[in-house]
Amino acid sequence: MLVGQLAALGTAVSFAFGSTLFTFAGRLVGSPLVNRARLLVALPIVMLIHLAATGDLMPLDASSERWFWLGLSGVIGLALGDASLFQAFVMVGPRISMLVMALAPILATIMGWVFLGETLAGQELLGIGVTVAGIAWVILERSSAAQTLTPRAYALGLLFAFGGAFGQAAGAVTSKIGLEGDFLALSGNLIRLSIATLTIWTFAALRFQVMGSFTKLRANPRAFIFVSGGAITGPVTGVWLSLIAFQLIPVGIASTLVAMTPIFLLPISRVIFNEQITLRAILGTLVAFAGTALLFL
Repeated sequence: MLVGQLAALGTAVSFAFGSTLFTFAGRLVGSPLVNRARLLVALPIVMLIHLAATGDLMPLDASSERWFWLGLSGVIGLALGDASLFQAFVMVGPRISMLVMALAPILATIMGWVFLGETLAGQELLGIGVTVAGIAWVILERSSAAQTLTPRAYALGLLFAFGGAFGQAAGAVTSKIGLEGDFLALSGNLIRLSIATLTIWTFAALRFQVMGSFTKLRANPRAFIFVSGGAITGPVTGVWLSLIAFQLIPVGIASTLVAMTPIFLLPISRVIFNEQITLRAILGTLVAFAGTALLFL
């Protein structure tokens, strides 16, 4: 139980660093290219780690059922869900997007109950509620930027953000199904990445964007460096840790701890972007950590 909880918190920390690096890259080459490139960079890294750990470059001995569920998880979570979230970042900004993403633990809890038969104790449900409330309190503070948007653009941005939340929750549930038993989480990560990378680059090929993507990256070496760093902290390390968490603890609890990412972004934003940390942000963080403590007890 403790290993799963720590893995989920480690995921949140990894995603906080990864999202910062992806932000730098997105400003240089755009978020759609960053979304595609990060998977292409992460895949061979995970393959080499898998080769060193297991002696196999790919988990070809995994059953077709595992490939289906983990591949579906990769498409839903890494390809479609993250693409939807990245579009929401562009339309309504990261603060409002992450606020809607705070729905992911609630959606994951409901899906875990419906599809996996997972039930949570009253204290665990209270911990999820308190944590999500603390996160929402922190993120809502800077939502005024969306006031310049038209109602239609704002609604579309919220819809894309909800797509990201749904993708994360559904990806967690399908991952847990694919990881049933003692299947190696590293192998699960490799299967998810393989299918997600194949899917997202197939779409790029159908839209004749493959050569343009590589040309743009070659013309922006700094962007490629940021994408590579984000890939290591995100799809490589963060996703690997998240699968360990989903495998060991209920998806609702794991998703709640992963949703702590905006909280860990606060000190990063202060140091890198020189953003002021307000009293409200501090109090919201304390509330979120109080909810996390309830999940650990």
